[in-house]
Amino acid sequence: MSPFGGNEVIDNAPRPKTYLYLYVADESPNSVRAIANLEAICREYFEEGCYVLTVIDVMKDPLRALNDEILVTPTLICLGAPSVRILGDLSDREMVVRSLGLSDEAE
Repeated sequence: MSPFGGNEVIDNAPRPKTYLYLYVADESPNSVRAIANLEAICREYFEEGCYVLTVIDVMKDPLRALNDEILVTPTLICLGAPSVRILGDLSDREMVVRSLGLSDEAE
């Protein structure tokens, strides 16, 4: 019971997380742009705690890039609904948002 006499509804259901893996090559201009563009999209479209962003530098971890079949940087892999792979600096914001299923136009 709530202190106001009604039934209290608490939404403690876990929020689905989207896992974003951005593969970059050191501090190349395209990599820096991709990181900035993706961080801006995440701030605007995801609620806090609903996504996990991991930046992987293929120069420091080439075996992971090889295992994950990364041939081009920057590459964004999104594991969630939907699962997608996006190449480039993510400057085409509308395409990235649509591909990640974050806009109404994705349907």
